[in-house]
Amino acid sequence: MPSDGDGMDDQRRHDQGMSVRRAVLGDPHVDRAAAATTELTADFQDLITRYAWGEIWSRPGLDRRTRSCITLAMLAALSHEEELAMHVRAALGIGLSPEEIKEVLLQVAIYAGVPAANRAFRVAQQVLDDPPAGDRPAGPP
Repeated sequence: MPSDGDGMDDQRRHDQGMSVRRAVLGDPHVDRAAAATTELTADFQDLITRYAWGEIWSRPGLDRRTRSCITLAMLAALSHEEELAMHVRAALGIGLSPEEIKEVLLQVAIYAGVPAANRAFRVAQQVLDDPPAGDRPAGPP
């Protein structure tokens, strides 16, 4: 179904979402997610590709760096550590520096609590200490 008159059908939204998803998360991550898709998870993968990536991450109102900062803060605040690690890698890949990631997590400490930020700093440090080879996009899009 098209959204707000953009005229985009589900297939075009999926294609756009896949393009943005690959640009942000990197081909290796997206390829692993696609390979792990099952009959149970296929509709979910389609949903996040079309709506998270094809709708929200594709909107013109915020650039990818800003969206990445917001995503890091929310994942840290909610203690979603696996997703946070993935998005720390993505943030580095689209050009956020470790210093900028630190600033986001300091903001989390004030507004979401020190325990959430403490866990988030641990996750971010693990990513910085051991980034998987080939897991990041080539550089800022």
